[in-house]
Amino acid sequence: MKRVIILGCCGSGKSTLALKLAEKINSEVIHLDTLFWKPGWVQSSSEEFIMRQESLLTGDKWIVDGNYHGTLDLRLEPADTVIYLDFPTSLCLYRIVKRRVMYQGKTRPDMAKDCPEKIDLEFFNYVRTFNRKKAPAIKKRLNNLEGKKVYLFKNSRQVEQFLHQI
Repeated sequence: MKRVIILGCCGSGKSTLALKLAEKINSEVIHLDTLFWKPGWVQSSSEEFIMRQESLLTGDKWIVDGNYHGTLDLRLEPADTVIYLDFPTSLCLYRIVKRRVMYQGKTRPDMAKDCPEKIDLEFFNYVRTFNRKKAPAIKKRLNNLEGKKVYLFKNSRQVEQFLHQI
């Protein structure tokens, strides 16, 4: 397990898992949100985002957390391990609201500089519909992977058991 990508709905715990796993296997963590967003919630161009990822994915050992479906193949190609957090929508919604309260007026450590935590209707609806609209395509893509170790976790207990076994 040297090149790991972690996927799942916002609020599923991708960044938390990335940090815990990095500690276990002594690896660098790459948060895609820090590569995509510029200060003040300004989006990077597709070209910038791709170049930033390409430069970091050349390393021998890394963990990348985040979805960004448009560049998923860029990460899947060099990855040897894929973890998908397939958690209930209600839990993800609860966690994004909790995160918003916890980081009110502040930027999370796994977010780009000067992007204070927020929830707008578009983001809320993205999380609310993720398991219905986005997850099926991701799962189909993961089912067709060859030569990669794929883990699918349905709850936090499974994630903790996985971490304990490493």
